[in-house]
Amino acid sequence: MTEDFLIPEFAIVGHPNEGKSTVVSTLSEDDSVRISPIPGETAECRVFPVMIDGDEVIRFIDTPGFQAPKKTLAWIKAFKGTDEQMLDTFLDTHQNDPDFRDECFLLQPIADGAGIIYVVDGSRPLRKADKAEMELLRLTGRPRMAIINCKEDETLYLDTWKKEFIKHFNSIRIFNAHHATYAERIALLDSLKSVEQVWQPSLEKVIRAFKRDWERRNHRTAELICELLQDSLTYKINKNCTSKSQMESVRVKLTEQYKIKINKIEQKSHFKIRKLFKHNIFNYDLPAQSILNEDLFASRTWQLLGLNPGQLTTAAAVTGGALGVALDVAAAGLTFGIFTAIGSAVGAGSAFFGGERMTKAKVVGLKLGGWQVSVGPNTNIQFLYVLLDRVLLYYAHIINWAHGRRDYEHTQVSSDEDKIVKQGYTSAWDDSAKKICNRYFTDISKKDRRTFDYVHKNMMHLIKLTLDKISQSEV
Repeated sequence: MTEDFLIPEFAIVGHPNEGKSTVVSTLSEDDSVRISPIPGETAECRVFPVMIDGDEVIRFIDTPGFQAPKKTLAWIKAFKGTDEQMLDTFLDTHQNDPDFRDECFLLQPIADGAGIIYVVDGSRPLRKADKAEMELLRLTGRPRMAIINCKEDETLYLDTWKKEFIKHFNSIRIFNAHHATYAERIALLDSLKSVEQVWQPSLEKVIRAFKRDWERRNHRTAELICELLQDSLTYKINKNCTSKSQMESVRVKLTEQYKIKINKIEQKSHFKIRKLFKHNIFNYDLPAQSILNEDLFASRTWQLLGLNPGQLTTAAAVTGGALGVALDVAAAGLTFGIFTAIGSAVGAGSAFFGGERMTKAKVVGLKLGGWQVSVGPNTNIQFLYVLLDRVLLYYAHIINWAHGRRDYEHTQVSSDEDKIVKQGYTSAWDDSAKKICNRYFTDISKKDRRTFDYVHKNMMHLIKLTLDKISQSEV
C-alpha cells in the first residue's frame, strides 16, 4: 500500500449478545476473537487489523455492548455545545462514571473517527432501547451502516427492522456472520463505499487486495492438491523377508502401514489448506453427514466419491488398467489398487480380509537370498478421483466456515444405505477434464520431466478452475 493510503476503520457496535464479536471475527478472518453466548463478555475495545502481504488494509474494532443507551441519548439531546464537541465532552464528563463505562468505551473509537457498523439480531422484535441506540448513533454524525445479523432462519421481524433502519443509517445489509461466504464479505465491503464518499478510493483498494489475496490462496491450494496427488500416487513401501512363509504376514503389515501413511499425507495437506484460509485456532469438526468423516479406504468412501462404474471403466481403458478396474467395479470398488499386479502371487489367487478385496502383491527375489514384498504405488485410477473429491469437499467446507462460527447445528444424518449417490465433483466433470486426470495418472511415475511438467501444468489449471467455481458457486 502507498504511504497516503487511508486505512478504513470501523467500530462494530450494538446491544450485548447481538453478534458483534461474530461479525468482527468473520469480517477480519480472525478466529482469535472471543465469542460467548454470555452478554457482556466484551469488556473493552479491541482492534482487529486485516493484514495482506504484510500491510494493514482495514481494521475492525470490537466494542462492549450498550448498557445505558436511553440515559446517554438523554444527555446528548440536552447538550448545548456544538456537534463537533458533543462526543469529546461526553467522554470527558463520564470517563470515571461506572454507569457509563461501556458507552465511553464504544463511543471512543467513533469520536476518534471510526465509521459505524451497527449490529442487531434480526430474529427478535424491535425494542425501545434499540431505537435509542439508533438515534444516539445518528446524532454522532459519523458514517454508519446497519447489519441485520440473523442468528436463525427467522425473518418475521425483518421488515420492522428495515423500516426503522432507513431513518437512521446510510446503508443496510442482511449479513449472517455464522454462514457468510467470501463473496458475501466482499459484497459487504463494497456496500461500505456508499456510506462515506471519502472512503471509496481506500475501500476499492481494500477490495482489490482481498480479491488478489483470494486468488493467491486458490493458486496455492491447487499446488497443495497436486503435491497431495503426487505424494499419494507414487508412494510405495518395501520389506525384505528371509522366507516365503513370512510373506503373507508381511503383506498384511505393509498394507496397514501403507494406509496409515497415505492418511497422514492427506491429513497434512488438509491442515495446510485450513491454515491457508486462516483457520488457526479451532479444529473445526466436519458436519456429521459429511463423507469426509469416513476413512479414505472405507468402502463407503469409494462408493460415494470418484467416478461411477461406467466412467471408471472408460478411464481405466485409457490408462491401461481395464482388467483391474473391471474387477474393482464388480467388487463395488473395494480392491483399492494397493498392490501391484506383477511378480509372484502371495498365497493362492486374491486375498480377502477386512472386507477388502486385494490384488496380488509384488514379490521380488533378492540376489543374496530372501524375498522383498512391495505395497504401492496405487494402480487404481479411482484412487486419484477419490483423493480429488475428498480434498475439494474439504476446501468447500473450509472456505464456507465463517471465522465467527464455533459449532455445527445438529443435522439429521440419512440412514438410507442402499441409495448410492455420488457426492463429489469429479463424476460431473466433462470428458476433457477427465482426460487431463487420466493422462496425469498415467504419467505420474514417468521419469521424463519434460512430458510430466506439461501434464502437471494442465492438472494445476484444471484444479484451479474447479476451486474458482466452488468459490463462486457459494454466493
